[in-house]
Amino acid sequence: MNTLALGPTWLDPDYLLEQFGLIGLLVIVFAESGLLIGFFLPGDSLLFTTGLLVTTGVLDTPLWLVCTLVVIAAILGDQVGYLFGRKVGPALFKRPDSKLFKQENVEKAHDFFEKYGPKSLVLARFVPIVRTFTPIIAGVSRMNYRSFITFNIIGGVLWGAGVTLLGASLGKVAFVHKNIEAILILIVLISVLPIVIEYLRARSKNKKAAAAGGDQADGTPPSSRGRHAKR
Repeated sequence: MNTLALGPTWLDPDYLLEQFGLIGLLVIVFAESGLLIGFFLPGDSLLFTTGLLVTTGVLDTPLWLVCTLVVIAAILGDQVGYLFGRKVGPALFKRPDSKLFKQENVEKAHDFFEKYGPKSLVLARFVPIVRTFTPIIAGVSRMNYRSFITFNIIGGVLWGAGVTLLGASLGKVAFVHKNIEAILILIVLISVLPIVIEYLRARSKNKKAAAAGGDQADGTPPSSRGRHAKR
């Protein structure tokens, strides 16, 4: 089965699975779940493609075993990320930008964690980049370990097994199997949608704050401006 590479060839899910198999899949899931270097990896599309290849017989491994191993890799990845965050602490926010590290990504994950609290560990699983940094931010914030473990397991199961099973289920549909390129692109778009929404919300909030600041600067309350305009 040939799929459309969503970026460099070496990031194409079909290529990765063909070259590295199940072991490669588990390493990628582990890295993307909590290692700083894993934020660019194609987690969602890779899991979906894995489920599809298992159900079509291309990957000769029982689906239940694949899901179990993926969930374990995802949970362990977040665990390492959490411990790394606890050890590194605030120094992470002072680290300079580089080709593989952007301070902006840490700040996004921090805002995401602050907004959604412990459940962010579940929600972040479905958001590229954010899912890599959120467990680290949880460690930096010294989130209660018992709560972390609970939400880590829930998120690992829903994302790791859920997306893989989705690929296995839809892989049996002829339309999906014939249009896997479009399906993978759709998965990527859906994955980044939360980031786009948060960006637009933040932009709108900043504009409103700037407008409010301008009103205060000239000493004219917004309500007064409205009344003058009506007159």
